[in-house]
Amino acid sequence: MPLPNWGVVATVKAPTRDILNFAAHHLDLGAHRVHVYLDADDRPARDALIAHPNCRVTLCTDVYWSRRWKKGRPDGHQFRQTLNATHCYNRRPEVDWLAHIDVDEFLWPEIPVAEQLATQPAAEICTRVRPIEALAPDPASPPAPGQTWFKSCVRTPTRRREQTEQIYPAYGRHLNGGFMSHVVGKVFIRTGHENVSLRIHNAFVGGEKNTSPAELGQTALCHFHAADWDHWFSAYRYRLRHGSYREGLKPAPSSDGTGLNMHALMQKIEAEGGETALRRFFAEVCTATPRLRTALDDFGLLHEIALDLDSKRARHFPDFA
Repeated sequence: MPLPNWGVVATVKAPTRDILNFAAHHLDLGAHRVHVYLDADDRPARDALIAHPNCRVTLCTDVYWSRRWKKGRPDGHQFRQTLNATHCYNRRPEVDWLAHIDVDEFLWPEIPVAEQLATQPAAEICTRVRPIEALAPDPASPPAPGQTWFKSCVRTPTRRREQTEQIYPAYGRHLNGGFMSHVVGKVFIRTGHENVSLRIHNAFVGGEKNTSPAELGQTALCHFHAADWDHWFSAYRYRLRHGSYREGLKPAPSSDGTGLNMHALMQKIEAEGGETALRRFFAEVCTATPRLRTALDDFGLLHEIALDLDSKRARHFPDFA
């Protein structure tokens, strides 16, 4: 029996190199289709993707949105992402399984993705991939060339809280597993079903959220939420207003119920010490210092990975090597 084929869909607004790195990495893993919805046009990336037989590109112009959504282009990027992913699923994804992920996320399987998906029971519609979050390199103690350190967290909430407060003594009680972004991960969904809609982290089938998808336990999702200080700070204001630090999101579960959500925490840190205080926070939580690496490693939460994106981009898009 042939193995199932699979693909990814992402709505992207990023530099050309980042878009092609994302596509090349997943093509290299064996993705049968890489569906890219360009939230803003990038002509070099668009041309390169169109020329590749396994890529599909949709340019999200005003005309596109007028056809897709009666109110025109939605303001929130999260809503645009979910609409595009659902559009891809219901149109013609050309794969047996489709994962909705972001341009700064990279699947990292221990064995081929198709082999893992082949083990899923026929009745299983969704399977979840758990994230690991990239750590910024410490200039005083950098990783080996080509390597990136990542942090993970345990799934059990009580153990996660205990470990997080030990690993990140100044801020741990406000952080979910020490992560700056999501800990829940993303999902693959089996194609061919009716009345399916995709969200950022979940899928809905027949209007009901799939609350207990299976786990694709031999694949991690490498997330570059804070690759370095400049990368993180350049996105900080936007995330504070509209993204993963926006007002209204739930705080991390805390033992005494007094933890702050990311919006309140960032506002508090900045109010107390401006950019200097934010840099201190970034150094403790997001930078692969020897202290943090040791603390993570003591709990088995430190990972060193070489994604080798430049080589993959050169292989699949040689004109952009």
